[in-house]
Amino acid sequence: MKKEEMMKIIIERIKECKACPLHENRTNVVPGEGNLDSPIVFVGEGPGEEEDLQGRPFVGRAGQLLTKILESVNIKREDVYITNIVKCRPPNNRTPTKEEASICSHFLFAQLEIINPKMIVTLGKPALELFLGRTVAITKVRGNEFKWRGGIIVFPMFHPSYLLRNPSKAKGSPKDLTWQDIKRVRKYYDQFLKERKNDG
Repeated sequence: MKKEEMMKIIIERIKECKACPLHENRTNVVPGEGNLDSPIVFVGEGPGEEEDLQGRPFVGRAGQLLTKILESVNIKREDVYITNIVKCRPPNNRTPTKEEASICSHFLFAQLEIINPKMIVTLGKPALELFLGRTVAITKVRGNEFKWRGGIIVFPMFHPSYLLRNPSKAKGSPKDLTWQDIKRVRKYYDQFLKERKNDG
């Protein structure tokens, strides 16, 4: 079975899911989108209002900033895969609870199994905590690398919504650190594509 067909099955299951209360207020589910062959997957926390309306991840203000961050190192959105730990919008754009994340995570893990990336870039604290299984301070661990199942690199970055609240570009500011981080992601991206070419 092709990756597209397998992903379609997961998306159908997400649409039918009523495992937690988040399904009660959704307009659309937001499964994720992008290149199923991407060596890098970006994982945020949950859909916001715009995402819920469009059924697409990262299309609101934070999403537009993510697109710009990617474009700053010549990565197009459609080159990578972008998703969230929960697939329905939490009320008032609040952070998903640990329980919601845990109930919904099997969809994300199934998606990752299909895509089989070399690197997962977590955007914000809840996404990172899901992969590490412990509480962390994102300001202390962003830019560090962690190993996950099968040797996949987990690379934490600030969530774009955090950057919207901290617009300074001064040295050492969240925006400045994000610029350092995305340049490293680009280096990895090139390395992964090169390895694939050599393997292929």
